[in-house]
Amino acid sequence: MKEKYQAMILSCIDPRFQPIVFNYLKKKKLTGKYSSFTIAGAAIGVTASKFKKWHKTFWENFDISIKLHKIKKLIIINHRDCGAAKIINKNKDFNKINETKVHKQSFKKIKKILKKKYPKLKTELILISLNKKVEKFN
Repeated sequence: MKEKYQAMILSCIDPRFQPIVFNYLKKKKLTGKYSSFTIAGAAIGVTASKFKKWHKTFWENFDISIKLHKIKKLIIINHRDCGAAKIINKNKDFNKINETKVHKQSFKKIKKILKKKYPKLKTELILISLNKKVEKFN
């Protein structure tokens, strides 16, 4: 029998993106098939040194989710116009290029940690804008 829960979704707390994330996951036919962890900045919140106190909470929760729900994949959904990205960028010259760099950096850091701690785990890295445009990263 196939396990019901196989993915963990890491997404941001921003209320503007809750329906966008929900609808994206619904289109992927994941409704009722994922565990969810929501924190300011998503990957930024669990990798940036500015938010270091949050990191342990995420990783402890993720470890438990893997054990309880047989997680095989982490889907990370960051978003454009992100307040956490602005904080990391110190609100200086915050444009699409600089914002993308902040998101890419968070994706790179989390992938490095995941590769070391969970080498068999699959990842999906996504950046969604307010107009629902989806960008995928490796």
